[in-house]
Amino acid sequence: MRRGLAAVAAALTIAVGLSACVLDAERREGDELVDEMTDAEFYTLPDDLPAGSPGELIRSKTIDSAPAGTRAWRVIYHSTDMAGADIPVAGLVIVPDLPAAKEGRTVVSWAHPTTGSAQKCGPSLAMDPFELIEGMANLLAAGYAVVATDYQGMSIAGSSSYLLGVTEGNNVLDAVRAGQNVKGIHLSDTVLLWGHSQGGQAALFAAQQAKAYAPELSVKAVAVAAPAATLTALLSDDIVDISGVTIASYAIPAMMAAYADTYTQEEMGAILTPAGLAAAPKIAEMCLLTQNKEIHEISGPLVGGYITSDPATTEPWATMLTENSAGGSPLGIPVLVAQGLDDTLVIPTATADYVKRLCDSGEKVQFNEYEGITHALVALTAVPSVLSFFAAAEKGTAPSNCV
Repeated sequence: MRRGLAAVAAALTIAVGLSACVLDAERREGDELVDEMTDAEFYTLPDDLPAGSPGELIRSKTIDSAPAGTRAWRVIYHSTDMAGADIPVAGLVIVPDLPAAKEGRTVVSWAHPTTGSAQKCGPSLAMDPFELIEGMANLLAAGYAVVATDYQGMSIAGSSSYLLGVTEGNNVLDAVRAGQNVKGIHLSDTVLLWGHSQGGQAALFAAQQAKAYAPELSVKAVAVAAPAATLTALLSDDIVDISGVTIASYAIPAMMAAYADTYTQEEMGAILTPAGLAAAPKIAEMCLLTQNKEIHEISGPLVGGYITSDPATTEPWATMLTENSAGGSPLGIPVLVAQGLDDTLVIPTATADYVKRLCDSGEKVQFNEYEGITHALVALTAVPSVLSFFAAAEKGTAPSNCV
């Protein structure tokens, strides 16, 4: 009899749990539709927007569709680009719906992988803007606050910052400052950086810029998954396939605009064939996650006929790619690097070479390689290691397997 009652109780518990999940999903879906109706107004800024200090909030909006047990906001904040100019940037702030500790919440600043480079491709614009924050639920459950920049030029109007390391790094750090300016959530100055692919490059730049750019922040560690750390290797390795043509079509227009005062459009544009020059701006307006078919239709025929020479060895591209590769200045904090060995986008040997350079320069590095894991899955695969690495880094006991 007791066993029977226990079985009934267990079944009721499961049923109640499933019902709660269904109700929460329905609640979130309805709130997402309401959020979407007001997004256009939120993301439209006046032409005469006054300048502000880095991290200063321009506006914020509660996200009613945040997952159960969390509170979240869309934010637009001031940051700076690689030339030091004031720019508006969009992003997200998410915290557990629990009181913060007396010292405030440690902040994880998330840097997202490639979603595109156009305004419409910004992650915070999505109906469910939390989907691309890999490990978010685990981080919130551990008590962290999470901030997530879109990078300049995404979600709100502005120049593309795709693979422009200094700009992306500033945006990642200023997202923390923006989160600190959201009232009532008490974020501390203790910061951990986490990024995947393009976001790995952004997180590494944030780490190496932090002391000079945001000295009030105490950045304790950086974790990256399949980072786009060495752009010369990335473009040389990938330009032979559709992925490489796509990445280059996001990066080349962004860099040509950013370096317009340094080099002429003719000398920069000479890296592309006439067909490549015509295709790049078209691809740059397409989002990777929602227009993949259209991108492939344009990129496919260009494989083998997109560039005139290897950008890694052709000036001024060799210089521009090197300037936007990680490693230009010391990190000085523990680093976790995760790499899938079945990754065909960020080649495992390129990541291993980057890690070797870090180790040779005296950085403290934990390098985890995963058999059978692709580029898309490496960040999620690494989440348990990231959590333990962050916890150890906060205690000053981060591991290292540098030889």
